[in-house]
Amino acid sequence: MPSSQAAPIILSDRQHTLLKQIVRCTSNSHRLVRRAQLLLAAADGVSNTQLAQQLQLDRGQVRLWRERWLAATEQLSAAEVEAVSDRKLMALIIRVLSDCPRGGTPNFFSTEQVVQIVALACENAQASERPVSHWSARELADEAIKRGIVEKISPRSVGRFLKGSNSTATSPPLLAQC
Repeated sequence: MPSSQAAPIILSDRQHTLLKQIVRCTSNSHRLVRRAQLLLAAADGVSNTQLAQQLQLDRGQVRLWRERWLAATEQLSAAEVEAVSDRKLMALIIRVLSDCPRGGTPNFFSTEQVVQIVALACENAQASERPVSHWSARELADEAIKRGIVEKISPRSVGRFLKGSNSTATSPPLLAQC
């Protein structure tokens, strides 16, 4: 049966000093400050339940950051043994206390497809046998599908591509105003 007692956090003097600096610095993010506060209190022997109440966090979050710190203890100790500068040790501590990168959704359209759609917007709409004098997002989407640039695309996506482009060719006059 697992122990209900959390593993103790033991901080070196340098780690303690740097964590206090993180807490005192007004330009640090609120999340970073709370995580540093969590570790300082955990090093003083405060339980996960008390920490969760004090910092208004979920006990799972307290457990997560305690475990992350414990997992990085070897790396932090090795950095101190190598006598790295306070700046480098601070950067390492901040990396430990930062969120892990999240994947997000992959890009649905390649850069080449976006460039082809922007180039299409630069063409004369009537030359593409469209019954309009200026491209609309709907007309561009339909033409991109017709030419096989993309399998499917919404007019909103076309509009985002044109708006996000810094090209002078995609200025507002290219799109018909609603």
